[in-house]
Amino acid sequence: MLRWITAFSLALATSAAALPAQAQVWVPAWTASPAPDRLDGTPEAPVQFANQTVRQDMRLASSARALRFRISNELGQAPLHIGGASAHLTGTATAAKPVTFNGRGEMVVPVGAALLSDPVAITAPALADVSLTVYFPDATRPAVRRTALRIADGRAATVGDAVKLAYRQNVVSAVLAERASKPVVVVALGDSITEGATATRGSNGDWPALLSARLQQACPDQVVVVNAGISGNKVMDHGRSHSALARLDRDVIALPNVDRVILFEGINDIRHDGGAPPVAGRNAEDMVLGYRQIAERLHSHGIRPIAATITPFGGSDRYEPIAAATRTTLNTWMRGGRSGFDGLIDFDQILRDPANPENLPEAITRDHLHPNDEGYRRMAAGVDLALLGCPAR
Repeated sequence: MLRWITAFSLALATSAAALPAQAQVWVPAWTASPAPDRLDGTPEAPVQFANQTVRQDMRLASSARALRFRISNELGQAPLHIGGASAHLTGTATAAKPVTFNGRGEMVVPVGAALLSDPVAITAPALADVSLTVYFPDATRPAVRRTALRIADGRAATVGDAVKLAYRQNVVSAVLAERASKPVVVVALGDSITEGATATRGSNGDWPALLSARLQQACPDQVVVVNAGISGNKVMDHGRSHSALARLDRDVIALPNVDRVILFEGINDIRHDGGAPPVAGRNAEDMVLGYRQIAERLHSHGIRPIAATITPFGGSDRYEPIAAATRTTLNTWMRGGRSGFDGLIDFDQILRDPANPENLPEAITRDHLHPNDEGYRRMAAGVDLALLGCPAR
């Protein structure tokens, strides 16, 4: 019996030695949060992919020795048929590599599920762009937030740069990067201002991407920032997407090796709904409850929450005194040092017009609510990098 156990143990050891070396660490290098189908178009002509090839370019916030792609159908209404996928470094002559799932190039993602691809042997420095090309053989209505895409009819081997960018929902919710060492991983959780809905399309001009570039210059490959913003998102209530409270586990906590979260939303909660008659938004007491719940849940997972003050919206289409007063109350509370958060980014102070603090300066906005490219640049430039683990030099 002893001889059998010894032989069996030796066989196990030999088998284990033959297995491929395990990754040092996987971290999110790019994210786009799941969001319900926006039902764009009409019932007769819905906006969808049908017998089309879609290319998405994604800027990696981390260096990578290999990549994995997370395909989400978590909020989809029908099985998601992927007819094939490939990836390559954008703008290079390197051949595209197949993206497979347990060795399979074609697969169906069940409703409510997400699938993580096999590792793809792509090596990339931080801030490189990777292109994921996916063929959709059937009519498909994706359920991940809108991003810049290039779409070609039929099954195309490549989708070139000459194809015009579209702003559409797609299916990839994360790109994970294999690294030799763990960086500080920061998730920006927010609404359209975080998503970068008003940045120049395809420019990586959202403030999290610009902050990531700034961190790469100051502390190369030590801090990774990914974007979990969704247009129209709220802290407390569902709208066009699930609330921050509802999506926190899926969009933040489920990501590997997250260290910090910047929570920057609330403007959609406190404004009235725009109806006739309008329904008032959430009050400060409701919002403090929501913010504290998020902070406590993050703390319970060893993640440090960072609050960000709500930016001005004077002159915008749903501005009114009650919501403005709520914004002031909440910003004062955040600055008071007893909010339950581990740090503060004062985007209000960074962006507001000194001559009219309820407004954004005309030069940095097009609608008195959302920053333009210059506004996003100011947001990224105004963050204290030491708050994110990058000490001043």
